[in-house]
Amino acid sequence: MMTSSYLFRSVLLAGAAFVLPVSLAGAAEPVQIVFQNGRSVPITAVALQGDKLTITTAFEAFTVGQAFPLAIADHIYGEKPAAVNQGVGLLLMGNPDEALKLLEPVLAAQRITAKIPGNFWLEAARASLIAHAVNGNSAKCTELGKEISESTPAQGSDPFVSLGRALLMSSTDQVEDKEVALRDLTTDNLPADVAAYATYYRGNLLKAANRDAEALEAYLLITGLYPSGCLVVNGAAELNASKFLATLGRREEAIILLKNSARDAVDTLVATEANKFLETLK
Repeated sequence: MMTSSYLFRSVLLAGAAFVLPVSLAGAAEPVQIVFQNGRSVPITAVALQGDKLTITTAFEAFTVGQAFPLAIADHIYGEKPAAVNQGVGLLLMGNPDEALKLLEPVLAAQRITAKIPGNFWLEAARASLIAHAVNGNSAKCTELGKEISESTPAQGSDPFVSLGRALLMSSTDQVEDKEVALRDLTTDNLPADVAAYATYYRGNLLKAANRDAEALEAYLLITGLYPSGCLVVNGAAELNASKFLATLGRREEAIILLKNSARDAVDTLVATEANKFLETLK
């Protein structure tokens, strides 16, 4: 088993490798569907009717009533809605209901893009599925899981469906059983975001069971092994790990993690809490 000090060094190296450039401030561009010929149209100007995208509002050379096969939509262009990261932050901080209030409008607005590469619907849908699982709403998990899997048909049942099932396990189940179910979702053949979320919730499970050393190891594993999974999950894991380190008297390490957390989860509740805790350690 890896020691927490080894993991911490790995976290620092991973953090250095995945520092992202700061974007220049500016007005967010409307999300658009880009077709294979390079032409694009705002998602607010189209409707999905069967397997065709139909123009509902005239835009540049597009006229109302024109229809195009969904298959010629090449990718989505534009900035991710801020509500996605903000919703994920609320979810990871234990506020699934508030998270859904932000995520569900994104699902509605972005649903027509669900099968188009680079869409923002999928991330919001997966986070919503987790929120419903945390709330114990199996019916909503089944409904969303079906939609998500239909939008990613190449991989069959989406791995987040399995994550939802693991999180739905009753509180009366043995901690070991739920931990195994979450650990099974961290294999090399699964996407990094699935592994990151699964490891985060495994950390939460271990923390609730007062298995602090194992919980700390789980949180540190996320940025060490799955840094590309989800930056907000990285930030939440760093925040949780910093609290353990501070308790252990490892103040400088905790400060480093809190600064990373505020950067990784910028403009979310996670970053707000990281900055608050950072002030108490200065």
